[in-house]
Amino acid sequence: MIFASNNKGKIKEIKNILKEYKITSMKENNIQIDIIEDEDTFYENALKKAKEIYKITGIPTIADDSGLCIDALNNWPGVETHRLLGENHSDKERNNYILEKMRNPHIKERTAHVVCCLIYHDGTNTIMGEGVLDGTISTKRRGKNGFGFDEIFELKNGKTLAEITKEEKNKISARSLAAIDLKEKLDKIRR
Repeated sequence: MIFASNNKGKIKEIKNILKEYKITSMKENNIQIDIIEDEDTFYENALKKAKEIYKITGIPTIADDSGLCIDALNNWPGVETHRLLGENHSDKERNNYILEKMRNPHIKERTAHVVCCLIYHDGTNTIMGEGVLDGTISTKRRGKNGFGFDEIFELKNGKTLAEITKEEKNKISARSLAAIDLKEKLDKIRR
């Protein structure tokens, strides 16, 4: 299977989670395109990527879309999480922007959730796995592990996703939960 992503962190994470499947990246398959995520939902963005890569290669494809949803801001940034400031900004810049927005005195609750939608597409079957991780937005960036918004997403234990180990994150992350959900469904069609 091909994992339709150029994000090194996501590729590593998905390969660790779905160890029993042979998963290769777009780069490993010499696929040099960047699919624009311009749909309205995580599902639609993931489905678009899976179908486009499958159409190019004919190889079963897994694609994801995920994002941070802040309850007090009507689930913002949601599908815009990565594109929040445009393509040429760093995770640090995006996280600082989110933290600045959360300083609004009218925002009393910092609850948030991470949503991940994984889609498997093989030309015949389209299967979705979904995972949701609840937490809060921290008041500052903390931690060195992880990528994306991991350093500002605080778990119930008080640590951010960037303050826990890769192994710990792989057990609880929205992507892990989506992968487990997807794997259960994939195992049924592959029997």
